[in-house]
Amino acid sequence: MAISSLAFVACDKEDGSTDSSRTELYVSNNADGNVTIYDMEKNETKTLTTTSLAAEGIYYDGDMDKVIQASRSSNQLNVYTDISTLSLNAVLALGFSSTSDLSSPRDVAVNGNMVVVADNSDVDGDAATADGRLFIYTKTDASLTLRNVVTTDFAVWGIEFVDNDLYAIVDKTNQLAVYTNFTASNTTNATVSASKTIAIEGIVRTHGLAYDGGTMILTDVGDAASDSDGGFHIIADFKSKFSATADGSMLAIAGNQVRVAGAATMLGNPVAAEYDASANVVYIAEAKNGGGRVLSYTNADAGGDLTPSMNKTLSKASSLYFYSK
Repeated sequence: MAISSLAFVACDKEDGSTDSSRTELYVSNNADGNVTIYDMEKNETKTLTTTSLAAEGIYYDGDMDKVIQASRSSNQLNVYTDISTLSLNAVLALGFSSTSDLSSPRDVAVNGNMVVVADNSDVDGDAATADGRLFIYTKTDASLTLRNVVTTDFAVWGIEFVDNDLYAIVDKTNQLAVYTNFTASNTTNATVSASKTIAIEGIVRTHGLAYDGGTMILTDVGDAASDSDGGFHIIADFKSKFSATADGSMLAIAGNQVRVAGAATMLGNPVAAEYDASANVVYIAEAKNGGGRVLSYTNADAGGDLTPSMNKTLSKASSLYFYSK
């Protein structure tokens, strides 16, 4: 199969721009917990060693030059500093960590000085009842402090802020939930139902989500045991379509969504997504196919059985964060 495994898709620079322009994809994995950075401007890959053995959930703060990563081996958030100054295969400097509050972190979402971690561990110890937790931290330049914990009435996986609303994947289903004005409305430890939940037609089991420029990307892992039945959906004009779908109802594929799936896509268990609206590129963390890959798809809104424009092997790839400056 002819696949360009070294190809990168870069954003066009404006006239007069300099080499300070940055287009980067930050990736965590559950094989060794390191941070892999794909630098589109330099056509370069960095692997930075962390203190974790497995990690899921990552965020890069370009203003502070720090990475926030959720460690599954120490069940805490770790903050690493001076990222842009590091050379290939460097060891990340641990700036500070949160307390070890987490049990099974899956995703990280940041809104202002608030950091939210989705944790899919069984809260009540009863596998027959669906639940999960959203840990809410306050961040400063030198600390991460747990403010409160929201217990969900569904198993949670991926999360994404759209303005002040938090969208959350309802794990083991094809559903997407939203908590409106999340951090301001939920300031104490409590069990809270979502403001609204809808189903997404065509998806078997969703895990990852990404939003940019009015478009939402939702991944479909299908059968978790299969390395070839995955896909992702592209929903343009997402907010109006979500708003027009009644609570508990289904968003139809026809006229609303584009699906990318098939043998050429190399999608089996796409567990996380990012989207660059300016370049119309979808990035996927694929956890199973080939042992793990980081994939990208250019102009994916054509839909169908697309060949990746970027195909990088990364064992047990678990989460992504796209940064462009």
